[in-house]
Amino acid sequence: MSAKLLVHICQKSEWKVAQAVGSYRASGMAVDGFIHCSRPEQVLAVANRFYAGVAGLVLLWITPHDLSSEVRWEQADGEIFPHIYGPVNLAAVISVVDFQPDPDGVFRKLPRPEV
Repeated sequence: MSAKLLVHICQKSEWKVAQAVGSYRASGMAVDGFIHCSRPEQVLAVANRFYAGVAGLVLLWITPHDLSSEVRWEQADGEIFPHIYGPVNLAAVISVVDFQPDPDGVFRKLPRPEV
């Protein structure tokens, strides 16, 4: 399976650290061994399941063919999701956009990449 763009939800502060060190490593990577990503059509469901009401998030829009780490498409919660096994090199991130829930804590709108 392939996708034109992968999407990863993270805290804006984590992205700032990545820019300083030259690559992105998700905080959960040490436990899971990979970085959780989604196809664009999966993002809102993931956000509402795991990040409801959380502010200060950004979406990383990633081009899989520019990644230096391996992408594996794996089953989770009855769907197939892209997982990145290793850090995300900054050159693979084509856009970073703010991702905020509505006042009631629900994510209803997927901001598109700014390219």
